Amino acid sequence: MYGVLAGLATAAVAEAVRPRGGTAVLVDWVEVRKAARARLEEPATRATSLTAAEKRYRAMAAKLEKPLLDFVGGLPAGVGLPRFEAVDREGWLDLNLNILRRVIDPVLEQGRVPNSLIVQVGRAGIDRYVGFMLGFLGRRVLGQYDPQLLGAEPVSDDGLYLVETNVEEWAQKADLPGEDLRRWLILHEMTHAWQFAAHRWLRSYMERSLRVLLESTSKKASPAARIGAFAGVLPAQWKVMRQMQGTMSLVEGYSNLVMNELGAQLLPGFERLQEADKARSKSKSILELLIWKLSGLDLKLQQYSRGEAFAKAVYDAHGMKALNLAWLGPEAMPGIDELSNPEAWYRRVAAAPKRRR
Repeated sequence: MYGVLAGLATAAVAEAVRPRGGTAVLVDWVEVRKAARARLEEPATRATSLTAAEKRYRAMAAKLEKPLLDFVGGLPAGVGLPRFEAVDREGWLDLNLNILRRVIDPVLEQGRVPNSLIVQVGRAGIDRYVGFMLGFLGRRVLGQYDPQLLGAEPVSDDGLYLVETNVEEWAQKADLPGEDLRRWLILHEMTHAWQFAAHRWLRSYMERSLRVLLESTSKKASPAARIGAFAGVLPAQWKVMRQMQGTMSLVEGYSNLVMNELGAQLLPGFERLQEADKARSKSKSILELLIWKLSGLDLKLQQYSRGEAFAKAVYDAHGMKALNLAWLGPEAMPGIDELSNPEAWYRRVAAAPKRRR
């Protein structure tokens, strides 16, 4: 019996790894989209509704731009902020599939493997996981800024988006003032656009960091080294990831600070929005909590919360001018350890010579 079982197992493994002709990549974007689209539930929003929403976004953004720039700082001569676009859930899905393909496709092409049954099974699992996560997030994301990192030449304009389907759904469920909600979200995403438009080093720094992480997975190396690269456990990767975590925490935390400080000044319904936002973050079902835990998204939210606490502490103690020292360059960004010690960061950057933007 043991001999028969061992023989069957050997035959099964041999069949699974037997080359079937040609090569394959490890993600099928058509299947990813199909899996994600099935989870978005509702049909696409009518184009006329999105066009009307987009017109409202842009009118709101035009009125908010001056108070925003007065608060955070100006823009270089000849530099402007991108215009808002309205998307539904399916539009958000296609936007983010394009972003993922822009970053990941070059790595996938370099990492082609001989086609086999085990590769097909593995790809199906990856497709379903990525599709599930995109579908999960596609029902929750309210707004997004796309800085066009790693875009092929010529790079198109950066993108500012609100997911009108989700914004309207939340406004109705939580009985929120719709105009104030949209203006609040616009403040957040416009701040992201200002961060990249006013500080040119930020884009190139983020792109260099991403290339280090991506190239480590595609260069020729032993199987163990490549597995380690994909898992993100190589020493060189770890250093870059920690630097990026500090930067991204500040990028998000700063935007939250701005939307809340300006929101309190400009939006009559601000307190109601804050209360609803806190309730939204606490009202996850058991299944949702499990997904956030298993995917690591809860750790990312904790990271952004630390970034907001850091930005608020510096702003309250020293003002916006001091907080904006973080935008002088990569060396001025807070490290992971400094996020929980804002005063140590302030002493370090305040004592450093001024850097070029």
